Amino acid sequence: MRESRGSGRPGLAPPRPERGTPPAGGPVPRSRRAQPHPGAWWLWALALGTAATRTTNPLLLALLITVSGYVVAVRRPHTPWALSYGAFVKLAAAVLLLRLAFAVVLGSPVPGTHTVFTLPEVPLPDWAQGIRLGGRVTAEGLAFALYDALRLAALLICVGAANALAGPSRLLKSLPGALYELGVAVVVALTFAPNLVADVRRLRAARRLRGRPDKGVRGLVQVGLPVLEGALERSVSLAAAMDARGYGRTAEVPPAVRRTTAALTLGGLLGVCAGTYGLLTAAGGSYGLPVLFAGLASALAGLWLGGRRTLRTRYRPDPWDARAWLVTASGVSVAALLVLAGSLDPGALHPGVVPLEPPTLPLWPAAAVLIGLLPAFVTPAPEAVRDTREEPTP
Repeated sequence: MRESRGSGRPGLAPPRPERGTPPAGGPVPRSRRAQPHPGAWWLWALALGTAATRTTNPLLLALLITVSGYVVAVRRPHTPWALSYGAFVKLAAAVLLLRLAFAVVLGSPVPGTHTVFTLPEVPLPDWAQGIRLGGRVTAEGLAFALYDALRLAALLICVGAANALAGPSRLLKSLPGALYELGVAVVVALTFAPNLVADVRRLRAARRLRGRPDKGVRGLVQVGLPVLEGALERSVSLAAAMDARGYGRTAEVPPAVRRTTAALTLGGLLGVCAGTYGLLTAAGGSYGLPVLFAGLASALAGLWLGGRRTLRTRYRPDPWDARAWLVTASGVSVAALLVLAGSLDPGALHPGVVPLEPPTLPLWPAAAVLIGLLPAFVTPAPEAVRDTREEPTP
C-alpha cells in the first residue's frame, strides 16, 4: 500500500492546515504585500527628480543623490532588478565626465576670465561659425558644465532608485488595462538586463571556482555563449508561458466605443501638451493649468474605456495603504518646497558662475530635501534571502 509522505499512517494524506494557521517549523514570513505600492516608489523618485531639475546648486544636488542612495541602500529588495541602481550610478558618472569633456574640447557659452589651461585650437571653415575645437578653458565654463551635468546625473540616479525599489512585475499589475500589453513589453525589457548581469556573474564565479579564465577575449567568448543560450531559452519559456495564459486576447467592443476611446486619448494627450506649454511660457499662465487638467481627465477617461478591451484578472492586487501615501507625500513635499524656494530665493538654488563664487548650502531647502528620507523609516525592511533547499527527511 502506498504511503503518503509526511503522514504516519499508510494510505492517508496528512491533514490540511486550517486557514490562517502558521506553517510548522517557524512563523509566517513577512508578506510582500507589506511593502509599499510600487507606484508610490515611482512617484517618490520622480518627485525627487523634479526637485533636482529646479536647482543647479551642487550641494543640494549632492544631498538629493545622498537621500535617494540611502533609501535604496536600506530598502532595496534582494532581487535581480535591484542591482540596476549601480548601473544608473555608473551612467550618471559617465554623463558627468562626458559633459565636462565637451566643455573642454568644444568650449562653453559662458564667458570667463580665470583661465585654467589652453588647448591648441583647430581652425574651422567659415560655415562653422560659433563652433570651436580647443582653445582657452576657463574655470567659469567648467563650473557651468559641472552644475548642468550634476543636475542630469541626479535625475538619472533618481530614476535608477525607482527601478531598484519597485519590482517590474508588481508595477505591471497596477497598470490600467489599456496599457497592459505595452507594460508587458516594458517589463520584459527592464528585466532582461538584470537577469543578464546575474547570469554573467554566476558563470564567471563558476569559472573562477574551476580555475578557468573569466577575463580577456577568451573568457568573454566562453562566458558570452552560455549567457546568450540562457537568454534564448528564457525567451522561449516566457513566450510559452504567455501563450498558455491567453495573453493577447481581446473582448468584443462596439465600434462607437473604440472611436470614443481613440478621440478621448488623443485629445487628452494634446491637452496635456498644450497645458504644459502654457505653464512653461509667461503668456500662457492663465490657460495652462485648466487645459492641463482637462487633458489629464480626457486621457484617463480614454484609458478607462480602452481597458475594457483587455481581459485580465488580478491576483493579490497591491493595496494603496498609508505607507504608500507617506512615501508619495515625502517626495511631493520635497519637489513642492524646492519649487517654492526657487520662486522666493532663486539665487540660493542657482549659484552664479560669472563672477565665479563658491556655492552655499541654503538651510531650509536642505531641510526640505531631508524629508525624502521618510520612506527609509516608515516602510518595512526587505526580507533576507532564505535558503530554500529542502531539509532531508529522516
